[in-house]
Formats: sequence, C-alpha cells, structure tokens
Amino acid sequence: MNGLIQGVKGLLSFLSAPLIGALSDVWGRKSFLLLTVFFTCAPIPLMKISPWWYFAVISVSGVFAVTFSVVFAYVADITQEHERSMAYGQVSATFAASLVISPAIGAYLGRVYGDSLVVVLATAIALLDICFILVAVPESLPEKMRPASWGAPISWEQADPFASLKKVGQDSIVLLICITVFLSYLPEAGQYSSFFLYLRQIMKFSPESVAAFIAVLGILSIIAQTIVLSLLMRSIGNKNTILLGLGFQILQLAWYGFGSEPWMMWAAGAVAAMSSITFPAVSALVSRTADADQQGVVQGMITGIRGLCNGLGPALYGFIFYIFHVELKELPMTGTDLGTNTSPQHHFEQNSIIPGPPFLFGACSVLLALLVALFIPEHTNLSLRSSSWRKHCGGHSHPHSAQAPGEAKEPLLQDTNV
Repeated sequence: MNGLIQGVKGLLSFLSAPLIGALSDVWGRKSFLLLTVFFTCAPIPLMKISPWWYFAVISVSGVFAVTFSVVFAYVADITQEHERSMAYGQVSATFAASLVISPAIGAYLGRVYGDSLVVVLATAIALLDICFILVAVPESLPEKMRPASWGAPISWEQADPFASLKKVGQDSIVLLICITVFLSYLPEAGQYSSFFLYLRQIMKFSPESVAAFIAVLGILSIIAQTIVLSLLMRSIGNKNTILLGLGFQILQLAWYGFGSEPWMMWAAGAVAAMSSITFPAVSALVSRTADADQQGVVQGMITGIRGLCNGLGPALYGFIFYIFHVELKELPMTGTDLGTNTSPQHHFEQNSIIPGPPFLFGACSVLLALLVALFIPEHTNLSLRSSSWRKHCGGHSHPHSAQAPGEAKEPLLQDTNV
C-alpha cells in the first residue's frame, strides 16, 4: 500500500511540478507556497478520520506537494547568486532539523498519550504553518513585476511536463544536471522507504537506537549543509562540491550494503550526513542556468524528477529485496526488540556476503551519476543560457524582466573565467 501511494504521489508530482513552477514565475511565490503547504499537510487529520480517505488524499496531494520547487525559487528571488548555495543549504538543514525533532516527539507522545494526540498536534502545527505564511512571509517577486504578470498568459507548452522534458533534451547542461539528480536521488528515495525497517529487522536495532540514529544523522546533516557546504562552495566550487557529495553517497551506500554490524551502520550514517550537501549544491547550480523569471520552471523540473524517484525508488528497493529473499515485514514491538535476537534468519543475513543488496545497486546508480556530473561545466555563460531558455520557453518571458543593453549581469563581470 505504501509503495502504491508513493508511486501515484511521485508520478503526480512529476507531472505537476513544471506547471506549479511556471505559474509561480508569473503569479508570484506566496500563493503557491500556501497552496503546496496546505495540500502537503491536508492528509494528516484523515489518519484518524478515515484510513482509506487518508490513502486517497495523500496520493492525490502529489499534484500540489511540490513545496521545495516553490521554496527554492523563492530563495533565488531574494538572494544574490553567490549567496544561493548557502541559502539552499539552510533550507535543507531546517528540513533535517525537523526530522531530528519530530520522530522523537511523535514516538514519545504516542507511547504516553496515544496516537490521537500526535495527529491533533501535527494538524495544529500545519495550521500554524499556513497562518505563518499568510501573516509573516512576504511576496518575493518585486512589486513592479506582479501587476504586469497577473494578466500574462500561461501556454500549454510552458506547463506541459513533457514539453519541459523536451527542453531538457535541447539543453545539454540542464540535461546532465537532471540525469545526475535522477541517478543519485533514485537510490536515496528507495533508501528512505526501507532503511529504518532494515535497521530494525536485519541489523536488530532497538526502537530507541533507530530514534537516536535519526537524531544523530539529522544533527550531522545540519552541520554539513550549513558550515561544511559554505566552506566547500568557497574553496572548491559548485561542481566539485557536487562531485564530493556524490562520492560520499557512493561510500555510504556501499557501506550500508556490505555492513553487517551495528557500528558499521553508525559510521555509514556519518558519511550519509556529508552526502546531504549534494542537493543544495545542485539547486544552486541549476539556478545559475536560468534567468530570474525562469527560476520556478527549472526548480520545478528538478522537483518533478525527485517526485518521480519517490515513486520509483521504493518499488525498486522492494523488488531487489524480494529477489535476494530479504523479507522486511513490520513486527509488533516486543521485549526482544531491546535485546539480541539470534534467529536463524538473522544469522543468515549476518553471514551473507551482501546483507543489503539494494544499497549496493544504489551505489552503482550514484557512480553513474558521478560519471555524468563530471561533464557538467563549472562555469556557464548566463547571458547565452538566458536567451537559450527564452527560446525553449517559446518566448513567454515577461516584458518587465527585459534588461537594457548596458545592464549586464554583474556576477559575469566579476568572473574572470567567463
């Protein structure tokens, strides 16, 4: 059921993300930020009202659950180019921070007061988030752009996800970036769907150990996506930061695949935190390939590909676990979870050459992503790329965004390589 839900949700995200991005480029970010956050959180109260309605709504919510594309386009609106990688890292780090806090709080409240309180609290926080956007978050598009934009038409070519794929194919640099994202995020999405169950059943982690693992991994990811990412972007550049992050991801997945002891999982988790620098660095690189009025489109394309991976990744991992006869079935919590389980299946998994086959396949996929990323140029000529994107988008750029001949982009003047 979970795989079916994620598959439908991922496919709908893939189809809708370019449309949401294109609309936010014309009509502003705030309204679409409200829309995406609302539909992302809408299924939460249905967990207690009706499970089947919950499954249905969370599947359909994939149409609007593309918050990251709107958020990253918002960040691109309000930051200079040299600030974006750090800003994207901060956005990803706050997401990691929520993953550190919420599982522990939810598990504690669920155990002490019951699941109903957890659902009510989550719903209240979601409503608070929506109110915060309404009251405290300003519109990021400049005031002079919005009045002229409200009457601007959106063509089917701009909104059509398959047309956006055609644009990708016509632009070699964006194509390379999208292939890199697909090959690197596919195993990551599959890992999210099965890894913590894998720790419980195969590595015999207790529930408390899994919660501690999530907390430590989240804290290290926050450090990696803020301090470490900023240092790397300044010292080795955007492209090399992506390559380094992919290298850490290969090491992490290979360690998960061959690791047979709990300490190996903890060590690989530390490496996984370092691999979290990849997506903010990719988002910063992709924002440099488009003009200011195309940020929503390019970020929507990346988010759409990630949504597609969210649908395919769990199915891929489940299929590989099935091929290698590794059964992951949620078991009721018993006292044996806290101790050492010496079942024959556990001994078989411990003695097998590859305890986690899907993770090894994932490492191979990320290796291919690394090879593709090697061909991404470090510096792109933004003036040429801007005209290229306008050509691909059918000339639907906004008249207010045109620059006078003397108003060249200042970052270009400061880049001696360009």
